[in-house]
Amino acid sequence: MTHRSRLRRLSVLFGTLAVWIAIGAQPVLAHAGSLGGSLRSVPAPFWLVVVSGGGIVGASFLISSFVTDDETLGAFARWRVAIDSSVGLLGTGLRIAGVVGLLVVIGISLFGPSVAVANFGVLLVWVGWWAGFTMVTYLVVDLWPVVNPFRTLAGRFRTVSTRTARNLPQRVGSWPSVVGLLGLVWLEVVSPLAASPRALAAVVVGYSIVTVTGAVVYGDDWFEHVDPVSRVFRLYGLLAPIQRTDDGVSVCFPGSALARVRTAFDTDDVAFVIALLWVTTFDGLVATVAWNAVLDATAPVPSWGVNLLGILGGFVVFFVVYQRAATVARRTADTYVTGSFIAGWFAPSLVPIAAGYHLAHFAGYVIGLAPALLTVAMDPLSPPAPIPVLGIPDWFGGVQLAFVVLGHLLSVWVAHTRSFDVFPGRLQPLRSQYPFVVVTICYTASSLWVVAQPTIGGVAG
Repeated sequence: MTHRSRLRRLSVLFGTLAVWIAIGAQPVLAHAGSLGGSLRSVPAPFWLVVVSGGGIVGASFLISSFVTDDETLGAFARWRVAIDSSVGLLGTGLRIAGVVGLLVVIGISLFGPSVAVANFGVLLVWVGWWAGFTMVTYLVVDLWPVVNPFRTLAGRFRTVSTRTARNLPQRVGSWPSVVGLLGLVWLEVVSPLAASPRALAAVVVGYSIVTVTGAVVYGDDWFEHVDPVSRVFRLYGLLAPIQRTDDGVSVCFPGSALARVRTAFDTDDVAFVIALLWVTTFDGLVATVAWNAVLDATAPVPSWGVNLLGILGGFVVFFVVYQRAATVARRTADTYVTGSFIAGWFAPSLVPIAAGYHLAHFAGYVIGLAPALLTVAMDPLSPPAPIPVLGIPDWFGGVQLAFVVLGHLLSVWVAHTRSFDVFPGRLQPLRSQYPFVVVTICYTASSLWVVAQPTIGGVAG
C-alpha cells in the first residue's frame, strides 16, 4: 500500500468518525458556570476496561518481541520525508496571533461576562489552547515555539535592553519546571480558574510577568529548563508526525522522533516526564466521584491541602516506581549500564502514555464545548444566551479507552526500538524491557480506572 493511499484511508476513517460523533451528539444548552460539566466518564465496568487494557499492552510487547531486526526497527525511527518550505511569513503571523491571543484572554477575562461558559477568554484558554492546541501539538506538529507569546514579548524586550542574558546555575537543572508543572496543575484544581474569568485573568497576568521577566534575564535557557508550559509542548511535539527542522519541516512516523533522541535524559528531565504523566492522570482523577469521596472523608483537612498531598504523593509514587523499574532492568538485562542511564534512556517512551490520556480526557471536552467557543467568539463582550453545548454520546467512552490503549501501545513500541540502540544482541534488549512492561501495564490500569470512574455531574462508569 502506498503512502498516499494510507493517508487517504486514514482521512476517510477520521472523517467517518467525526460524522458519527456529530450524529450521535445531542445539542444541549449550558446553564452551569463551570466547564467541568462537559467531562464524562466511560459507561462500562472499570474492571473490564482495566483487565482488557492491561492485557492488550502485555500482548503488544509479546508481539513486538518478535521484531528484532535492526533494519525494521531502524525504518520506524529513521524514515522521514523532508519538505523544503519556508515558515518565515507564516511564523510572523503565528507570533502576532500568539500575542493578540494573550491580550484577548486577559481583556475578555477581565471585562467580559462573569459566567465561564459565556466568557471567550476562559473558553479560549481551556478549550482552544490547553485542550485543542495541545492535541494539535502531538497529533500534527509543535507550533508553540513560534506561537509562544511570552517568547515573542521577551525577545522584543531583549532587543531594547543592553543587558546580556545570564546563564542558569547548572545545579538548578530542570527541577524548577517540575515544581512549576505540579504547582500549575495544583493551582488549576484548587482555584476556580475554569469557573471564574477574573481569577483566570489574574493567574495569566502573573504567569506572563514571571515568564517574560525570567526569559529577559536568562534568555532561551528559561524556556529550555524552567518554563513548564514550553517543556510540555516540546515533549508532546516529539510525538507528532510533522517535525520542524532548520530547513523547514519533515514527515515521519508518529513517535519516531522520540525513538531518535540520542541521549539519555538526566534525572531532572526524567522527573519532568513523570510529572507530566502524573498530572495528566491527576487532572482526570480530581473530577471523579471517588476523589470527591476522599475529600469528604478528610473533611477537617482543607481540600487544597488534600489536593496538594495528592499531587505530590502521586508524583513521588510514579517517580519511585519508575526508578525502581530501571534498577530492576539493569539486572534483567545483565548489563553494566547504570540504572540512572536506563531510566533516562527509556523516559521518552513515557510521552505517548501522557498524550494518550490527554486525548482521552479532552477529546469529548473539545467536541462538547466547540459550539460554545464558536458562538461566543462571534460576540465576545455580549454573547447570546443560552450557550449551545453538545452532549457526547455514551459510545464515545469506547473511543476514550482506545486513545488510552493506543498511547500505551506506542509507548511499548518506542521503548522496544530504543532498547536495541543501547543493548547488544537480541535477548538483552528484550530483557531490559521486562520491568518497564510491568510498569506500563500498571500505568495503563490506573489510567483506565480513572477514565472508567463516574465523574461529578457525569454518568456512572
